[in-house]
Amino acid sequence: MIRKIIHIDEDKCNGCGICASACHEGAIDIVDGKAKLVRENFCDGFGDCLPSCPTGAITFETREAPEYDEAAVKQAQEDEKKKVEVKEKMSKMGGCPGSRVMQLNRNENISEETDNKSANSTKPISKLQNWPVQIKLAPLQAPYFNGAKLLIAADCAAYAYASFHEDFIKGKVSLIGCPKLDNIDYSEKLTQIIANNDIKSVTIVRMEVPCCGGLEIAAKKALQNSGKFIPWQVVTVGIEGNLLD
Repeated sequence: MIRKIIHIDEDKCNGCGICASACHEGAIDIVDGKAKLVRENFCDGFGDCLPSCPTGAITFETREAPEYDEAAVKQAQEDEKKKVEVKEKMSKMGGCPGSRVMQLNRNENISEETDNKSANSTKPISKLQNWPVQIKLAPLQAPYFNGAKLLIAADCAAYAYASFHEDFIKGKVSLIGCPKLDNIDYSEKLTQIIANNDIKSVTIVRMEVPCCGGLEIAAKKALQNSGKFIPWQVVTVGIEGNLLD
């Protein structure tokens, strides 16, 4: 049939993945670093992905395309929801050791003697307080979220910024992710975490690269959708390891 559908200009696309997250129907994937309309029958032609594109790579066109299949979209969404629920259940049951919820007790009130030893040591001390840290694996509720200062960070940031543990992880509950690689909308899960726990503040640490815009947008959307008024800030890390904000 002839109908309105989106068109993605690959020459303009920078592969940030924001459009894939904005498309709740799941019509867009990131393939070889570029956004592609891989399921034409999932595209409803409303263009929720258009305003999210930072490079203007997405436009409308009218052409021959399969009819929008609402039933298939809903089934795919339900299948994805079940996958997430299974992962959450396995995590709570302690199924996979790698995703088992753990609170890592870091005693910041160490003695003066221990403090002096640490100061003279060449080995840095981890400040991580929770496990798992990947947004996809994180539980919706956990004891360590209560009264927490939440850090939502791009996973590359810890590699680029040398003092990441001391300046950002210390004293916070950490969640990390990469919207370009995960190709999911973090905002839904982050909304539930913020809404269902006593979060005191949110710090968003992103890289200067465009794809990190998806993480910032998801975190801001989650804060807005949670219905809570929580202090928040965004910090941008340069590829050379410097802070840009």
